[in-house]
Amino acid sequence: MTDAVTGPPGRRDTVLVVDDTPETLGFLTDALDQAGLTVLVATDGESALALLEEVTPDLVLMDAVMPGLDGFETCRRLKRDKALAHLPVIFMTGLSETEHVVQGLQAGGVDYVTKPIVVDELMARIRVHLANARVAYGAQVALDTTGRYLLATDARGALRWCTPQAQRLLAAFFPGEGGADALPAAVVERLLQLRRDGTPNQAILLDGPGQEQGRRLEVVYLSQTEPDEFLFRISEAGAGRDERALQQALALTAREAEVLVWIAHGKSNRDIS
Repeated sequence: MTDAVTGPPGRRDTVLVVDDTPETLGFLTDALDQAGLTVLVATDGESALALLEEVTPDLVLMDAVMPGLDGFETCRRLKRDKALAHLPVIFMTGLSETEHVVQGLQAGGVDYVTKPIVVDELMARIRVHLANARVAYGAQVALDTTGRYLLATDARGALRWCTPQAQRLLAAFFPGEGGADALPAAVVERLLQLRRDGTPNQAILLDGPGQEQGRRLEVVYLSQTEPDEFLFRISEAGAGRDERALQQALALTAREAEVLVWIAHGKSNRDIS
């Protein structure tokens, strides 16, 4: 009997199985169900992507070789969607050649199993990758909810991920530029400059354009976190930052916020006047 694959109490993890062979689908559905998992099924890449638009599973078990849209291309398209990029994808293949294994990993897969599938081995791999995914996703949620202004790019300066706070700050400084999936050109240029210098915690300042002139954005290079991922922190620098934060947090007027900042800095009534 295979040990149950368990997630948080009271919740069953969901696995999407993508395979064009009815026998394999039936075998895997029974095995996963007995292990305590909820199973979704798709018979080709296109239907898998359509299903993922409606529901997000916890893991994808993907046949590598299918007619039409194969597993590799399906995985690449899945990973381009920021809402799905965190999903672990395990490839199933009867191909043992190294080039196919490498192709699966390059497409964004985290692991592979060879056919015929050994159920105990598959369940062990599923347990590991579900646990890893929970930790990684939990860390991202923590970043998003604790107000961290972080973003990561690849070596070319293309955005890989960005916390909501950083995204809002960039949108305030560069309205109409960049977007959810891209950075403003001026920011990309300076990020690349910082990365080329390669010194952790080195910072540069960017002036806000147009109506944001007088506000400055501080960008700090933190570290290289993966072979093609570079981490940066952004924040507002210069006069007015604290006042604006108080205005937003306490619903104050600009003058009230300014006075409160001076009080916090220990200024006397005469100095404030």
